[in-house]
Amino acid sequence: MKQIFEVGNLKSNGHYALATIHGDTVYVSGQFAVDPETREKKFGPIEEETLQALKNVEAIVEAAGSSKEQIVRMNLYIPDVKLWDKVDGVYKEFFGGHKPARTVIPTNELHFGFKIEVDAIAYI
Repeated sequence: MKQIFEVGNLKSNGHYALATIHGDTVYVSGQFAVDPETREKKFGPIEEETLQALKNVEAIVEAAGSSKEQIVRMNLYIPDVKLWDKVDGVYKEFFGGHKPARTVIPTNELHFGFKIEVDAIAYI
């Protein structure tokens, strides 16, 4: 087993790894819309937060030797199910023809006031 704690300026902020690699699978911890260069929280419209969180997942899976096309499972947490269509539009554009298995989970609120958190499983 190998763990990734840092990818560029993306770092875990608590007692967890950004990703854990076990065998040929990488498990990515929940990601928010954090600028990977400045570590600044990027609050904004759900579309912008979604794209940044997905890009952060992509950077982490690439650091693990994988790619977004090898993501097999995603969980997306949003504070309001009414945001589903906007999130789905960004997700569709980001992944194109690739369609990982996915769950969208409405929650009451997310840490720091973000509008979305995403985690992923990919193969290497």
